[in-house]
Parts: sequence; C-alpha cells; structure tokens
Amino acid sequence: MRRLFTYPYILWLAIFVIAPLLLVVFFAVTGTDTYGNTYFTLQNMGQFFEGIIDDQPFFQRIYVVITMRSLRLALQTAVICFILGYPLAYILASKGFRNKPFLIFLFIMPMWMNFLVRTYGWMSILERNGIMNNFLRLLNLPTIDIMFTDSAVLLGMVYNFLPFMVLPIYTSLTKMDKRIIEAAQDLGANPRNVFLRVVFPLSLPGVVSGITMVFMPAAATFIIPNLLGGGQFFLLGNLVEQQFMLAGNWHFGSAVAVVMIILMIVSTFILSRFDRQEEVSEGGMRL
Repeated sequence: MRRLFTYPYILWLAIFVIAPLLLVVFFAVTGTDTYGNTYFTLQNMGQFFEGIIDDQPFFQRIYVVITMRSLRLALQTAVICFILGYPLAYILASKGFRNKPFLIFLFIMPMWMNFLVRTYGWMSILERNGIMNNFLRLLNLPTIDIMFTDSAVLLGMVYNFLPFMVLPIYTSLTKMDKRIIEAAQDLGANPRNVFLRVVFPLSLPGVVSGITMVFMPAAATFIIPNLLGGGQFFLLGNLVEQQFMLAGNWHFGSAVAVVMIILMIVSTFILSRFDRQEEVSEGGMRL
C-alpha cells in the first residue's frame, strides 16, 4: 500500500526532473547540420573551454572568465550571508528572545514577494537618483554610485539569498539538545568555549545546508546581474539565457548548463563530505 502512494511522486520526478535533465544532456552532446539532421558531437563542450580565441591562456578565455566570476560572486555571497546570517539565527534561537514568531514572520515575509519585484526595489534604492543617494544629499554627504557594478550585484544576491542561510542554521540551533550545553557549563566551560566547542560544531549541518542553498542559486542566477549589473557583468546564468533566448543556440546553451550542473554536483559532494566528517567528530565528542 505504501508503494502505491510513491508512484505519483516517482512520476512527477520522472517528468519534471529526470526528463528535462536528459533533454539538456541530449542537446549538449548533439548538433544539427544544414539539413536538420542530428548528430553526436562533443564540440559544444569543447567550445566552452576553448572560448573564442584558442591560443589565449586558459584562465583568460571568455567562458572560463565568466565561470570564475560566477563562482567568485557565489562564494562571496555565501560567505557574507554566513557572517550576517549566523548571528541572526543565533539570536532568534535564543531562549530569552521575546516575540520570536513575529520576528521570524517579518524575516520570511519578503520571500513571499516576487524575486523580480524585490530586485527592482533595489534598483530604485541604488540608482544615481535613488532613495539612498537622495538621503545622502539631505545630509550633505557624498553620493555613492554603485549601480551596474559587482558591488550592486553582490548586494542584490545577499539580500535575496540571506533567508536561505538563516533558516537552516536556525533550525539546527533550535533542535540542538540543550542538555549538552548545560553539561559543558557544569564542567566549567566559559561562554566562548561553549559556543566554539559545542554550539557551533552541532550547528554545522545547518551551516553546510545554508551554504549549499545560497551558493548554488547565486552561481546560476541571471536576473540580478541583468538588473543590478546592467548586463555588463556576465555570469553563467546570463550565458545560458543568452544562448537560449537570443542566439537560439540550444546545443551550446545546454552544454553550458551541463557544466553548471557538474559544478553544482562537485560543490555538493565536497560540502556533504565535510558534513559527514563533522558528524563523525561530533559522534566522537559525544562518546
């Protein structure tokens, strides 16, 4: 009977996850000749790594530069979200914090708005005659022109993806066995040692989950660079969008998407290995 209930989920997974992935892989390893015939080729994958000029150094080739920029901005976003998100999650998870459900509601509420609307809101704040610069002019302070720069793109990413860092960490902190903390305090550990040797190691599964949930969409996003970067800062997501929507080159666009999938799988594997190592050390600590 239980197996019967799993069939709809298996069907949903096959139609909306497995089939699209197989279709992307199919387009990535095939090409179409002038007669419309499809043939197998790895030229699309090779084009990504060769770039436009073959004799350029590897790390100066256009698509490699785009990949490195995407990974750099995604990593910066994950690090900043962790620095901002962990203290916030820790405060929300503390016992003596009042009105906790209401504050969590206020934190989650912006996520109910459309992703595009939230990003457009930052355009009205950061533009040259936007809210921020008008406020600085009222205070007779120099204005800040960061629109269409890496800083604006990074700010938009941090704002949009910060909740994905806070919520997993908050969940890990709230599910933590408080008796372990009390035992550490009874054994004479000061608050700093309790946090560094007990609280933080036990919350690492939430940290790893948060980093994964921030890093992956940040590396693949294209809306934020288009709006806040003014199309001047190409990321992998922008490259895929351009190939599908403008160039009409579905084969090369699929090859770029496959490269993104491989990068995501490698990142997930590394983070999961780190998470398993922490669980092993955590088990040893409990023993």
